[in-house]
Amino acid sequence: MTPIVSIFKNPPDGGRGFHRDMRVRWALEEVGQPYRLRLLAFSEMRRPEYRALHPFGQMPTYEDGNLVLFESGAIVHHIAHTYPGLLPLDMSARSRAVMWMFAALNTIEPCMSSGNADYLSVRLAQLSTKLGYADWLDGDFSAADLLMVTVLRALRGADILEGIPNLQRYVERGEARPAFRQALTPSATIMQTA
Repeated sequence: MTPIVSIFKNPPDGGRGFHRDMRVRWALEEVGQPYRLRLLAFSEMRRPEYRALHPFGQMPTYEDGNLVLFESGAIVHHIAHTYPGLLPLDMSARSRAVMWMFAALNTIEPCMSSGNADYLSVRLAQLSTKLGYADWLDGDFSAADLLMVTVLRALRGADILEGIPNLQRYVERGEARPAFRQALTPSATIMQTA
């Protein structure tokens, strides 16, 4: 069965891939899993039939047969564990990748919306130190990097990221991946035809 991902019919970001459904599309592209897109207007997200899929009426949702998931991190976690390519085979490395998936969503992303620039600066400095000169967080590219890059992309153009060159390069490496570019294509096409 081909998974279905619900995305915005008219993304508020103009189709630049800054919404959380981008994480899901990118993960599916990385593992080479075909998927279908369900385009929804904001008004459709409030309807009971959509709330049955996502009780909070947000994006994205993921449907694969009888399995229905919401929350982009949970969906990426599922994809990474279901299809090869986004998690290391070694169990210790796999556990570290999952740890960094949680760090992206539970440590870095919340401080970006906290309104506390000092707190964000400290966290980004810590992340920068951990990354150092490495290409990826822990060895090869993984679901952890996919999530961290999508989180850090929200800082594009902000002075805070401009001052941390290794994190800038890290985001650029993620955005240069063919699967990332392909995941952007559906949004770009939607915006051109809407």
